[in-house]
Amino acid sequence: MSAMKMRAVCALLTGVIGVFSLQGCTQEQQNKISRDIQNWTGTNGVLEFYAGDKVARRFLKIDKLSTAMGTQDNLPRPYRYGYGVMDENLNFVADPGEKRVYFEISDYGTNYLFFENPH
Repeated sequence: MSAMKMRAVCALLTGVIGVFSLQGCTQEQQNKISRDIQNWTGTNGVLEFYAGDKVARRFLKIDKLSTAMGTQDNLPRPYRYGYGVMDENLNFVADPGEKRVYFEISDYGTNYLFFENPH
């Protein structure tokens, strides 16, 4: 199985598990669980965007990945955002000249992988 298919299967299973775990919760509890699952705070996150099976963009040193929330209804929006160093040469190192930038990730059709950097 290709890495891309494996990621898709993992994402699907995570979504199915999440749906079943939210059954029986009140809407308020569901929103809190969703925010807790979708927001990440750490010290050294990595975000990779894929074009097919190739890494197209990579962001390093992400310390927070957040779910956008509505200003009027306080409900989760279909995208995440954060700041990270754009790894322009895809070498897993924040080289001189590579800058920290703002990014957004759509829930609609964006192939990405987010993980804590093991290095």
